[in-house]
Amino acid sequence: MPGYYALAVVVGVLAVIATWIFGLPVAGEHHLQVWQAFIAWGCHFHSGGGVKGSRTAFVGMTFGALVGMAAVMLAGHLGSLGDFAAPVAVGLGAFVICLASAVPWLAVIPASVYGFAAIAGLILLKDTAPVDAIVPTAISVLIGAIFGYVSEALTNAITKKA
Repeated sequence: MPGYYALAVVVGVLAVIATWIFGLPVAGEHHLQVWQAFIAWGCHFHSGGGVKGSRTAFVGMTFGALVGMAAVMLAGHLGSLGDFAAPVAVGLGAFVICLASAVPWLAVIPASVYGFAAIAGLILLKDTAPVDAIVPTAISVLIGAIFGYVSEALTNAITKKA
């Protein structure tokens, strides 16, 4: 099967499985988020695929989530800045993410930004306390990175070799 079609079939089937898994009661009880997993899945490919892509997705997004969690918490302590509390906290988070890109495992800035956005989404959309959002975010990201790796491996396995 040509690689283009193999990828479409594999990703389509795995998307069904991933969505089903995240719909299970145990996933809901632990506040796991399918949308965070899909971001990590895409990040796997965006980061070059393979083990490196999955590692970058997990490490970068988890780091970004930690920075995002800290930014949300900081915004709560910058009340004297009024409407600028959240923007200043986000700006500081972006500053930290950029500086951290000097570390090889954090070099892909977009991966960290995806993690920052993913935890912010969970905090804001689900009204979750920042410290209660980090573990479900990291687990969801890990699952997504694994799905990225598996989808790539399966696609390669069923692709017709020239």
